[in-house]
Amino acid sequence: MSRDGRNCFVLTGGPGSGKSTLIEALGSVGFRTVPEAGRSIIREQVAISGRALPWIDPALFAEMMLSRDLQSYERHAGHQEVVFFDRGLPDVMGYLRLLDLPIPDHVRKAVDLHRYHPCVFICPPWPAIFTQDRERKQTREEAELTYEAMIRVYSDCGYRLVEVPRAVVDDRRQFILDAISGELCGSAPIPRC
Repeated sequence: MSRDGRNCFVLTGGPGSGKSTLIEALGSVGFRTVPEAGRSIIREQVAISGRALPWIDPALFAEMMLSRDLQSYERHAGHQEVVFFDRGLPDVMGYLRLLDLPIPDHVRKAVDLHRYHPCVFICPPWPAIFTQDRERKQTREEAELTYEAMIRVYSDCGYRLVEVPRAVVDDRRQFILDAISGELCGSAPIPRC
């Protein structure tokens, strides 16, 4: 059974758009934060020569992300404090769609049962800060396609997307804090897919 996710705010977007830096900035001022599952899964799988890697077995990688994201949601939903998630369960659906992989029924059910705050923050592609590294192998073009996939999946699931402006991290953090306390993300019913 899922819990109430009204206090759970998702930051999504393509890789290299500053999401993780923004999540860290929110954590630095005392908010609960949940890091992106994908990066830790990649680090762990590389260390053990595992197969759950996006460049080896993307479907298995998606299953592992689903499992981690469900655990994170259950750990944080229902609390009184605001929690910021670096990606949410709909990102798993978006990832599968992006790769033209089938979306299993259990993934759809997880996304439908575990709802976040209806206001989802999306970081647009930002070529000036985009970099690749050992865990982020996507090209800038793939990052842009990921961004577009996240727009579609969150919109399809009834979330209201709020684009985070390209700005220094302190300004981005303030934009989000103003949005969650103001009319931009005011109280709205939790949407359903």
